[in-house]
Amino acid sequence: MFPHQLLLLSLLLFFSLTKTMPIKTISKATMGMDPEELEGLYEVMGGLLDDPNWSDLHPDPCTDTPWPGIQCELDQPSLLLHVTRLHIAPDVAGSPPCKPHPNLSTKSLSKLPFLKTLSLFQCFTNTTTRASLSPSLFTNSSVLEQLVLNSNTGLVGEVPSSISEVKTLRVLSLSQNGLYGEIPREIGGLKRLEQLDLSYNSFNGEIPSEIGLMESLTILDLSFNGLQGMVPDSIGLLGSLQKIDLSSNNLSGRLPPQMGKLDGLVLLDVSHNSIEGPLPETLSGLKDLQYFLMEDNPVNTGLPLFLGELKELTVLSLSSCGFTSQIPWFIGSMKRLSALTLDKNGLNGSIPINIEGLPQLNQLNLSQNRLTGEISFNTEFVRRLGKRLDVRGNNGLCFTNNEVLVLEQVPACLDANDNKSSNTHNMSTLGVGPPDPVKLRPSSDNVKGETSGCCCGALWVCQKKSVVCAWVLFIGLLFLVIF
Repeated sequence: MFPHQLLLLSLLLFFSLTKTMPIKTISKATMGMDPEELEGLYEVMGGLLDDPNWSDLHPDPCTDTPWPGIQCELDQPSLLLHVTRLHIAPDVAGSPPCKPHPNLSTKSLSKLPFLKTLSLFQCFTNTTTRASLSPSLFTNSSVLEQLVLNSNTGLVGEVPSSISEVKTLRVLSLSQNGLYGEIPREIGGLKRLEQLDLSYNSFNGEIPSEIGLMESLTILDLSFNGLQGMVPDSIGLLGSLQKIDLSSNNLSGRLPPQMGKLDGLVLLDVSHNSIEGPLPETLSGLKDLQYFLMEDNPVNTGLPLFLGELKELTVLSLSSCGFTSQIPWFIGSMKRLSALTLDKNGLNGSIPINIEGLPQLNQLNLSQNRLTGEISFNTEFVRRLGKRLDVRGNNGLCFTNNEVLVLEQVPACLDANDNKSSNTHNMSTLGVGPPDPVKLRPSSDNVKGETSGCCCGALWVCQKKSVVCAWVLFIGLLFLVIF
C-alpha cells in the first residue's frame, strides 16, 4: 500500500471513531467551587444567619444542596461555579433568621469576587448594637451590580464616598435604614446607576448637584428624609428619569424650570415640603406624566394652566397648596384622571359641570375651599364615586341632586318661592305678620288672565298687577293695623 493511501485510511478511521464516541457533557460531578470562594460564602452566612449548622446542611450550595437565597453561575473555561447572587430576607423559603447581632465581614465578602447582587432585608434590626457601611466594602475591583440593604433599622452612619468606586452598580437601594449625614457628592460618579433609593432615612443637607451626572438614572427616590435647600437645576440633565420622589423633606424655593425637559417622567412627587410658587410653565413638557403629587406646599398662586397640557395624568393631588383661583374648565377634558384632590385650598367660583364626564374618575376631593354655586352632578356620577366624593367645607355650595351623600355634605338649593327670610318666619310664629301666602293665593278656577301668586319677601310686595294681589295686600295691611 502506498504511503498516501495509508494516510487516507488513517484519517477515515479517525473520523469514523469520533462520530461514534459520545461528547463529554458537564455534570455536577465535574463542576465545583473554588475552595477559597466556598470558604468566603460560609464565613458570610455564618456571620449573618442564626444557624450554626448551615454549612453542614449545605456542603454543595451551588449543586446538590442548594439554598434558595443563593444563585450561582458556571464559568465555562474553568468549569467552576461562582456565587453571583446572595439574598437574605424573610421571604426566602426555609431561611433561618438573622443573628441578634449579625456581622457583614468585608474581608469575607472579598472572597466572593463574582458577586453581582447582594440584598439583605430586615437583618440588622438591633438598634443597641448597630452596624455601619464600611468604606472598604466598596472597591474598584468589585463587579457588584445590585446592592439592596432595606429595612435594617440597626444599619446607621453615613454612606461612604468610596461607593463611587463600584462603577458596575446599576441598583443602589438603602431604604428604611438608620443612615444619616449628607448624600456624598461622589455618588455622581456612578454613571451606570439606574435606580437610586435612599428613602426613609435621616439624610440632611442639600441634594448634591452632581446627581445630574448619573445619566442612566431612571428612578430617584429620596423621600422621607431631612433634605434641605432647593432642587438642583442639574436634575434636568437626567433624561432617562421615569420617577422622582422627593416627598416629605424640607426642600424649599421653586422647582427648577429644567425639570420640564424630563419628557419621559411618569411620576413626580414633591409633596410635604416648602416648595414655593409659581410653578414653572416648562412643566408642560412632561407629556408622559401620570402622577403629579404636590400636596402641602406653600405655592400660593392660581392653579397652573400648564396642567391642561398633561393629557396622561391619572392622579393629580394638589391639596393644601394655597391655590386661590377658580377650577379651570380644562380639568373636565383630562380624560385619564382617576383621582383629583384639590382640598384645603382657597379655590373659588363654581365647580365645572364637565368634571362629571371624566370616565375614569373615582375620587374627587374639593373640600375645605371657597367654592360657590349649584352642584348639579348627575345621579350616576354621584353614585359611582360614593364616599370618594367630598365637597364639604364650602359654605357657598348647594346641591340640586337628591342623592343622600351630597345632602349630608351641603344644603339643598332653595327655590325662589321657598326662600323666606328668617325674620318673616319668626313673625308668623309670633302671630305678627301676614297669613300664609299659600292660603291667600287665588286658584286658577276663580281668576282669569294673569293670576300668578304674590311674591315672597319681608314686605310682601306683589309682583303681579292683578286685582287679586291688590286685595291680598290690602287685607295684609289691615291685619297689621288691627293687631
